Amino acid sequence: MPDPGFHARFTATGRSYRYVLYNHPVRPALAAPYVGWFHLPLDAARMQAAAALLVGRHDFSAFRAAECQAKTPVRTLSRASLVQHGPYLVFEFTADAFLHHMVRNVVGALVYVGKGRYPPDWIAELLASRDRARGAPTFAAQGLYLAAVHYPPEWTFPPFAPMMPFLGLAEHRA
Repeated sequence: MPDPGFHARFTATGRSYRYVLYNHPVRPALAAPYVGWFHLPLDAARMQAAAALLVGRHDFSAFRAAECQAKTPVRTLSRASLVQHGPYLVFEFTADAFLHHMVRNVVGALVYVGKGRYPPDWIAELLASRDRARGAPTFAAQGLYLAAVHYPPEWTFPPFAPMMPFLGLAEHRA
């Protein structure tokens, strides 16, 4: 019998999402349903510098979908990292909670930085503006994965170690 004190959504203390982006001039064939795609070269170092500016407790209204029903746009992002594996850029985000389309909107903004449209500090300006209209378009859903849900230690769950076999990538930790 399930414990009545546990709720899969409301007991969670955090979540981690992964976004896999294929950065190559030619759209992927077999991997297309599983990865986001961008055709122009991206500067991963600029994108990582921009992502680091998102870490902390902020009002993420600039990355919130119009249909978001969250009571507050304030979230604590504890991890925003980017690792490049050949043509694949793997983003990792961990927060206490996420807003509707938040990860896809962040990835869209980071792509704008990576292609040189804006400098990395534009992300901080966008965050401070709290204006979704100033941001980049929402990036594609393909490539977005819920990587982990974090619970308090009293709820003992086995460790979660997702694999990404279609890319030949195991989970990485920075």
